[in-house]
Amino acid sequence: MVCIGRGRDPIVVLLLIHFTPVFFERAIHAAAANLSLDYVLRGVVREVRRLAADPPAGVKLLLRDNDLTDVVALIDGPADTPYAGGVFRVRLALGREFPASPPRAYFLTKIFHPNVSAAGEVCVNTLKRDWRPELGLGHALLAVRCLLIAPNADSALNAEAAALLRDRYDDYFARAKLYTDIHARPDHAHSAHAHKQEYRDVEENVEEGGEAGGESAESGEGAPRPKRERRAAGARDTRRILKRL
Repeated sequence: MVCIGRGRDPIVVLLLIHFTPVFFERAIHAAAANLSLDYVLRGVVREVRRLAADPPAGVKLLLRDNDLTDVVALIDGPADTPYAGGVFRVRLALGREFPASPPRAYFLTKIFHPNVSAAGEVCVNTLKRDWRPELGLGHALLAVRCLLIAPNADSALNAEAAALLRDRYDDYFARAKLYTDIHARPDHAHSAHAHKQEYRDVEENVEEGGEAGGESAESGEGAPRPKRERRAAGARDTRRILKRL
């Protein structure tokens, strides 16, 4: 196990998921700062591990590589909807009161939908008044995907989309499909993930167990260490800590 100090009282965190050393160290420190109780953090780690091994239908779990409380998923657009054929990046942000309070959901992929604001904020009852602590992250992601199947014009964050859904469905369908074709192409979703390097596939971190890092240029004397070297040093430090515990 790893002990992370918070003030005078250490928080004991069990190693419930086999991330790479650098990934684990960053993720646990960031999550400990965002979640208020150690048992909550353990529960998040368990669920992330379970979702990585057995994700819900149409969902591929991603994770911000330095924070367990900032979860991202790729959601496939459901068949027979204007979102079919698209792949949408969705973010779940876990606050300090999680799971007593629901995660906040955002679309990172631009989408035309009555219940998604221009900034990507999602309005769905499951993540509002109908939330229960036992529902968990998997249920939250499924609720967002179901919203693509059954949009609700009565709790709209996009008034134009809601009006078209109610009064001119064919126009709503055409506009939403156009957004999907432009912004949610599968190559867009995956290339944004790969090029920005903001998120890593959880399965890669669980299965590979290697150190990540891009090519580093030679640096002169006194220059900052390349990213690969810094990560390798961090991994060695983490291994030394783990051996003492």
